[in-house]
Amino acid sequence: MTEQARHRVVIVGAGFGGLYAARALKRAPADVTLINGTNHHIFEPLIYQVAAGILSPGEVAVSVREVVRRQRNTEFVLGTVTDVDPSSRNVTVTASDGTTRRIEYDTLVVAAGATQSYFGHDEYATYAPGLKTIDDALEIRGRVFSAFEMAELATDRAEQQHWLTFAIVGAGPTGVEMAGQIAEIAHRTLPGQYRRIDPRQAHIVLLDAVDRVLPTFDPRLSAKAERRLRKIGVDVRLGARVVGLDELGVKVETVTGVESVEAMTKIWSAGVSGTGLAARLAEATGAPTDRAGRILVEPDLTVPGHPEIFVLGEAMSLDRLPGVAQVAIQGGRYAGRAIARRLKGGRASKPFSYFDKGNLAAVSRFFAIADLGRIRLSGTVGWLIWLGVHVWYLYGLRNKATVLLRWTISFLGRTRSEAVVTTQQVTARNALRQRASGT
Repeated sequence: MTEQARHRVVIVGAGFGGLYAARALKRAPADVTLINGTNHHIFEPLIYQVAAGILSPGEVAVSVREVVRRQRNTEFVLGTVTDVDPSSRNVTVTASDGTTRRIEYDTLVVAAGATQSYFGHDEYATYAPGLKTIDDALEIRGRVFSAFEMAELATDRAEQQHWLTFAIVGAGPTGVEMAGQIAEIAHRTLPGQYRRIDPRQAHIVLLDAVDRVLPTFDPRLSAKAERRLRKIGVDVRLGARVVGLDELGVKVETVTGVESVEAMTKIWSAGVSGTGLAARLAEATGAPTDRAGRILVEPDLTVPGHPEIFVLGEAMSLDRLPGVAQVAIQGGRYAGRAIARRLKGGRASKPFSYFDKGNLAAVSRFFAIADLGRIRLSGTVGWLIWLGVHVWYLYGLRNKATVLLRWTISFLGRTRSEAVVTTQQVTARNALRQRASGT
């Protein structure tokens, strides 16, 4: 087989699914092209700790080129895939300077993840950023810590409280973990650092239309998580559907009517939807999608009628599998091995079978819940399991070591080593303060 005749595999996305698919193809007789819109892979389960000032971006992100540097058959391309042509078997890649190129494939793996869903109200994004990227995490970190600075500058109690109110929309793992972290910042990290305000007066409101926090967990664990949140000072409001959101607060509808939560800092973690690429692929192939825009795939994770196209992670829908890291990791391994087996003339792969390793969520310092099938744990034991699992899956010894050090400092002490905000962020928040006060 000549070099020109080698099988061409294009992988879109360097999240868990894409990266694990690429690694599974390390020794395959194929040329692999890995395409991603940023030059880094993000360990998403810990990105909220960047927003909370515990970890730095470099501790939850790693260069994609570093990950694949020893894979001689793999090339990394920095760019965004904006179109796919299944009939000609090529994808269109747009670089940051606006230039485009087409890359041909024999097998395509789409692991482009998902975007934050505002349920038809994309205008909310300006006032309540989601938490999907490093940029999102840094933006949220700036808004959280600068809110205390603005409260310190406030001229009256009502204005202070407005700045000290934080609204988190969505009571899934990200929302619960962020609410818990903001409570710890207010009650443990910042007291004593200000002269005109008491950070412990912060009002952290967790909102969701569902009837319990962490609805994918066992109900008993959800109840324990909610009790813990209330104990550390989080105002949990369930059955509250967001009907309006602007720079000054949130309007929610409950059984008693519509009420307002005046909060200058809002964070959105209420849902995800398929990416534009998933929608384009579905249109081009005629593949069905679910209500969130994710492609309904075959049992072997391929697009119906297109065995050469795999869809992974949050971009696909199969048997109501959750959009969690383990689904993407196992799907990536499965797809990579299936492609390698095809190239070696092996028999067809068995349908993808997801092994549920359980759900974990850290509510606060020394308290997490672990739903491990028949084993359900909470408190310190659950927290230790949470620590161990996340360190295990982090990429690289350096990141593992530095994260452990940061956790030791933050959890045993009171400081946040990443609690800085930029001049640009402070300027933006001060401009909002002036608009809110009418000056």
